[in-house]
Amino acid sequence: MVGTDWPYLVVAAVAAVTTGLLTRPARAIARKVGFVSIPIDRSVHQRTTPYGGGAAMFAGLCVAMAAGALIPGIRALFVSTNEPVGVIVAAFVIVVVGLVDDSRNMSAPAKMSGQVLAASVLYFSGVTMYWFKVPFGGVLVLGASILPLITSIWVIALTNAINLIDGLDGLAAGIVAIASGALCVYGLRLEDLGLLPATNIGPLVAAATCGICLGFLPSNYHPARLFMGDAGALLLGVLMSAATMVIGGRTPPASGVTYFFFAPLLIPFFILGVPLVDMGFAFIRRTASGQGFHNPDKDHVHHRLLRLGHGHRRTVTILWLWTALLSGMVLFPLYEEKVNVFIPFGVAAMGVGLYTGFHPGVRRNVQEPEAPVPVASSSSGGPSQGVQ
Repeated sequence: MVGTDWPYLVVAAVAAVTTGLLTRPARAIARKVGFVSIPIDRSVHQRTTPYGGGAAMFAGLCVAMAAGALIPGIRALFVSTNEPVGVIVAAFVIVVVGLVDDSRNMSAPAKMSGQVLAASVLYFSGVTMYWFKVPFGGVLVLGASILPLITSIWVIALTNAINLIDGLDGLAAGIVAIASGALCVYGLRLEDLGLLPATNIGPLVAAATCGICLGFLPSNYHPARLFMGDAGALLLGVLMSAATMVIGGRTPPASGVTYFFFAPLLIPFFILGVPLVDMGFAFIRRTASGQGFHNPDKDHVHHRLLRLGHGHRRTVTILWLWTALLSGMVLFPLYEEKVNVFIPFGVAAMGVGLYTGFHPGVRRNVQEPEAPVPVASSSSGGPSQGVQ
């Protein structure tokens, strides 16, 4: 990212610095008002940790966007469209929803209503996709009647995926930092190739998202001193939804160069592959067991890595590396066409690896010893109550 791309580096830097500076007062205020996460049975952290990271990240986003409006190279983005304002308003809505959920545990329908409201703000401000490119099948133009539904589904899917992966210190922030950075580079590369107009706000939103994640990580890396909570996780989901929609859903038809030109909306399924795969496994697992999707458990991909013997930091690093690898598969073909031939084999190899290592039933017989047979009580003649 050089030359005309320097304004996006400035936006990311402003977002990182602002968020980093605000984490300390956010931590102090959260402790003072009792806005903290107290460890429970399914918690991985062992000590009481303040929330407030989501608010600091939102403030970092606002300052970064304000700085962007003053930079000559990208000032036109704020003059020609209301989309940047729409992103900020949608972010505010979802942060409020997340703060309420962190403090009062909202019901699943109430939280989803908040996500739909944020998606509606994006839609009415124009932050949505225009068409969907079907691989080898042409372009499907999305009509006005279905766009609100598509936008809502997109926002709900990405916000829940990032929220579910936010189970270890630094995991969600690191994954989204890598993914949003890759998405920014991808969007700017499309602009250089003439496939995306310079007025597209996707790279700007992605740069700001990367910045707030990088600024938050020092306070959130294990052992975390501050949590982003649902406010931060849902915020990242809305920002990634907005950026992916306006980049992947607006790239005009093109041929050659890279597989992803056939269907740019597949990009988030690569750069956010870790949380999306984890969400898919969670849906299958909980549906098969008769549980509601929003019922928490300890069978997410990071929990499985911990049970395999990896420590907290190593587990986070492994999933960061997976995200970087998947993002590299998206970016590398944009600069070197010859590697296109290897992409299907790489995808197949990673799919087999994920299925082998993280299939819902893997190692169950090894990790879960057979329960002892209840012994009849000599005093009552019934089964012992010591075994559940």
